[in-house]
Amino acid sequence: MFVGSLELDLLLGDVRSLKQKRSLVRPLLADVRKRFDVAAAEAGHLDLHRRTLVGIAVVAADGEHVRDVLDACERFVAARPEVELLSVRRRLLDPED
Repeated sequence: MFVGSLELDLLLGDVRSLKQKRSLVRPLLADVRKRFDVAAAEAGHLDLHRRTLVGIAVVAADGEHVRDVLDACERFVAARPEVELLSVRRRLLDPED
């Protein structure tokens, strides 16, 4: 079993309140979950209105599949016009970890 995680530090566009932030982040997370069948959540910068940390996790029998899914998730989020990708942190746990 392979477990992969991705942390995406995002800068949000023209957002002036936490309510506006939630109206951008929730649909983004829902789209990622639906499109890639992964777990996704807002995992940091909860009190900042222009920043968010998105966590994505995937479990599969094949490490290559985990990497492919995480790559696709990263490209999908980075292509969104309402966000700017500031940094990415990736982890992959294999059966020997």
